[in-house]
This record gives sequence, C-alpha cells and structure tokens, in this order.
Amino acid sequence: MSNIAPPAGKVWLVGAGPGDPDLLTLRAARLLMNARVIVHDGLVEPAILELAPKGARFVSVAKSRSRHTLQQHEINALLVREALAGNEVIRLKGGDPFVFGRGGEEAEACRAAGVPVEVVPGISAALGAAAAAQIPLTHRDAASMVTFVAGQCKGLTEQDWSGLAGKGRTLVIYMGVATAEPIAEKLIADGLAPDMPLAVIENATRPSMRVLRGPIAGLADLVQRHRVKSPALIVIGEVAAREDNALRALAREQAPLGHAF
Repeated sequence: MSNIAPPAGKVWLVGAGPGDPDLLTLRAARLLMNARVIVHDGLVEPAILELAPKGARFVSVAKSRSRHTLQQHEINALLVREALAGNEVIRLKGGDPFVFGRGGEEAEACRAAGVPVEVVPGISAALGAAAAAQIPLTHRDAASMVTFVAGQCKGLTEQDWSGLAGKGRTLVIYMGVATAEPIAEKLIADGLAPDMPLAVIENATRPSMRVLRGPIAGLADLVQRHRVKSPALIVIGEVAAREDNALRALAREQAPLGHAF
C-alpha cells in the first residue's frame, strides 16, 4: 500500500457573469471547457454549464431564501475536501465571486487549509443588469456615486440608510424582492423623496429580462403586481429614469409633424 498522498489540487473561484453565456470572460470559459469538478450556484445558466466537457462532475449548492442545499460552512468544507483529494475545483458563482457571493469566505477557508485558490472575476449582476437595461449607474448629469446593498440583511430597520440614495447618487439593491416594502419604507423614513425613480430589473441579460419602473413609494406594489421573482435587482436614483427619457426624446424626433406626445 502506497503512503504517497495525492497531489494537492486547487480551487478556482469563477464569476459566471449576470446570466448571458456570451458575457463570460474568456478565462472563465477556458476553465469550464477543461473542468472536471464544478461546484455551482443555482442561478448559473444551464448553457454555461454545458461548456464543461463530458464526464465533468457537477455539484449544485443552490441557495434560496427558504432553503439551502448546503450551508456555507459545508460548501467551504466541500471545496477544501475536493482540492485535498487532488482535484482542481471550479467554484462557479453568478456575477462576480467577491460581490455578495461569499467568495471571500471560501477563499479564506481554502487558504486556512493550505489549498491554493485563484479568483476569476466576472461581470457583476449590478453592472450587467444596468447595462442591459441601458441605465447608466453613473452619469455626469445625474450620479457620481454608486452604493451596493444587500436587501435581505438582518436588522434592516436598525441600519442608517440616509445618504445612500438621492440627488447625485445611485443605490443598487441585491436580493431585495422579498423585502421590497420595508426597503421602501426604510429609505423614505431616512430621507429619500417618495417620488425618487427606480427600476426593477428581473432576469437581467436573459431573453426573459423585464425592466419595471416607478417611484420608490410604489416599489412594493410594483413587485407584487408584476409578480417579480429572483434574480432581480433594484436600481434607485435619477439614473433609473434616463433610458425612458431617451426613448421619449427619440420618439419625438422621429414622429411626424403634428403628432403629440
């Protein structure tokens, strides 16, 4: 019996981007095409997983608000265990691994166990969603600051959100569909004008993408009336109305004389 330990593997924390397979980085695509073990989130598009070669082993660690396939500490242990068995592991995450993806926790667990880890950035959900909806998160006439916030965070009412959104600022809320009503109430209570524009972007960059607009005071009604489901992001600020304004201006330019808008 050999006492030689298997060679140490490696963990790659790979961003799958906002959804559309064409928005993968070249490096992410190359890694997937040579992958043997892929530990992936539930929101990763099936077409992205299909880039892996035949015989690759897939492990889904899908999470939802009410159910987790594995708890985070179990995912950390899984990555370490697979790598110590000699495997090169692709940990595939929606968006970017280090933007609300718990990639930092997984990288720390790997380093603590002596497992080499490398991060392959991806287009974050916020950047991809805003671009697909033609909403500029920054604009010289509307916003010079952007803030990303997790809408599912505990103790929402105890946090100070004043200054996160308003004139000259854009606020992007991840995972905020289920808490839309308290989010709107919290922002207005902390000083945001009730008529501040917002956009809810569902299934960004996918064929089923929807962009819904309205004022912050109507956020809960907008989400409920249109039955918005995750994945969805909420963009709040003056920039959320700019694409609509641009379309209206284009329509006026192209309209025959005498047509009223």
